[in-house]
Amino acid sequence: MEHVLITGTNRGLGLEFTCQYLERGAQVFAGCRQPAAATALRTLQAKYPQRLSIIALDVGDAGAIRAAHDTVHSQTDSIDILVNNAGIYSSHGSDEPLERLGKLSFEDSLKVLRINAVAPLLVAQQFLGLLRAARGAKLINISSGYGSVSANTGGFPYYYSASKAALNMFMRTLAADAKRWGITTVLLDPGWVSTDMGGPGAPLAPKKAVGAMLSLIDALTARHNGRFLTWQGDEQDW
Repeated sequence: MEHVLITGTNRGLGLEFTCQYLERGAQVFAGCRQPAAATALRTLQAKYPQRLSIIALDVGDAGAIRAAHDTVHSQTDSIDILVNNAGIYSSHGSDEPLERLGKLSFEDSLKVLRINAVAPLLVAQQFLGLLRAARGAKLINISSGYGSVSANTGGFPYYYSASKAALNMFMRTLAADAKRWGITTVLLDPGWVSTDMGGPGAPLAPKKAVGAMLSLIDALTARHNGRFLTWQGDEQDW
């Protein structure tokens, strides 16, 4: 049985990852900031009481990351797959970011960078021991096409795109370190998905995007370590 840890599972891609991994028989540790308010996760837990553990996890809080690790470690000695999914589009939520030249600020930019770039790195660091304990563990990081520096010819949101580019660099570096323990680290661009973040006009349904990414994750080998891939398995531009 696969043991899977997913962050940001109360909605969107994280919730869909949780659903699909449960459907295929995995033991899932679903991290979210407010478990008591995660209605959809609670419904899933009633359906899969033995295989779904809802874990309190605010990825922007170092103490919360440590506490979540202790909770997960009390239930398993290894993690086969860690999906770093939690993220924000802007410091004001999922609406169009208010990032206009002349209005940029330290506070707003650093909040997005903290959650989208630094937090996944620190989550991976905290759970490294459990990943090492698994044979051939996979560290999956949900990035974005906005994280492609070469694709940005103008119009990308300042903070979000910078945070995903930073995530890409962090995980590219971590991939070189973690490969010594047989951990395969990849970055995935999920496409434009119709979630709260992606908006109702997005052409890709979460079920289709996540289903394709699960197939891709299944097929990952050591040769994929450190690569940036689209949800369809193609190379994404850095």
